[in-house]
Amino acid sequence: MIDDTTPDTEDDGPIPGAPADTTPPKDTRAGFVALIGVPNAGKSTLLNSLVGTKVSIVSRKVQTTRALVRGIAIEGNAQIVLVDTPGIFAPKRRLDRAMVTSAWSGAADADAVCLLIDARKGVDEEVDAILKRMPDLKRPKFLVLNKIDVIARERLLALAASVNARVPFERTFMISALTGDGVDDLRRDLAARMPSGPWLYPEDQVSDAPLRMLAAEITREKIYDRLHEELPYSSTVETDQWQVRPDGSVRIEQTIFVERESQRSIVLGKGGQTIKAIGQAARIDIAEAAEAKVHLFLFVKVRENWADDPERYREMGLEFPRG
Repeated sequence: MIDDTTPDTEDDGPIPGAPADTTPPKDTRAGFVALIGVPNAGKSTLLNSLVGTKVSIVSRKVQTTRALVRGIAIEGNAQIVLVDTPGIFAPKRRLDRAMVTSAWSGAADADAVCLLIDARKGVDEEVDAILKRMPDLKRPKFLVLNKIDVIARERLLALAASVNARVPFERTFMISALTGDGVDDLRRDLAARMPSGPWLYPEDQVSDAPLRMLAAEITREKIYDRLHEELPYSSTVETDQWQVRPDGSVRIEQTIFVERESQRSIVLGKGGQTIKAIGQAARIDIAEAAEAKVHLFLFVKVRENWADDPERYREMGLEFPRG
């Protein structure tokens, strides 16, 4: 059991916070850009690359981004609030429906929309479904072909032409989110298209997600890295305690929820070795995000049918689908 009797001495803030007197340049621009696409198109990697630091979970396992994750990029006098949406796919479960609804709502609310396509896969059935709905988005739309470092130029140009023939994108970008090739051009173009107005966040802030939420996402990423073959999709992580100690270090307690006892055994591993490795990897990244020494304590609990619990959806920032 987790000991919840020790109160938090200080709540965490956004990642990381800037001084209150930070003054942005004059004649500023600011706006929202939604990154949409199918699972594993590279949206989270692109978001992190545009921002310049890790703000979104990256995993080989599909559908790892569940809620809208906002990263904040600065380019000249412009502040670009990038919304990494969950991958759009054919929903089968309640959680799937919530994630897809979240993705489309994020796109509808943005000042501009970037459709990210894995250039290696091209237009498959899932991408085709997105393209059919793109005309409904009355926002400036940009096509971003990703993973260009692993595809022949001729195929790339043909793909760009065929997609633009279906949907009139304002501009097409060819990038590698992993290597950063073409990302600077994309950032500059998006900055120029942001509406005039004051910055929405302090200059040094890179995300609007609380640190405890990012910490939970980091641990979830490490679980997927370690167990993506063995562990089903139905697992989640919650940060239960965030206590700042007098020496400036942070004590963090997190619970990993799975749906069955057999899954709990997988996460723990023989002699607790698996969860120990997950904790060590997560602690390094959380410490970097928190800019402090971190003491991380992980617990694993079985919560049957957590994916049907409205409270879990609120924790993830998702609307609970009825029916």
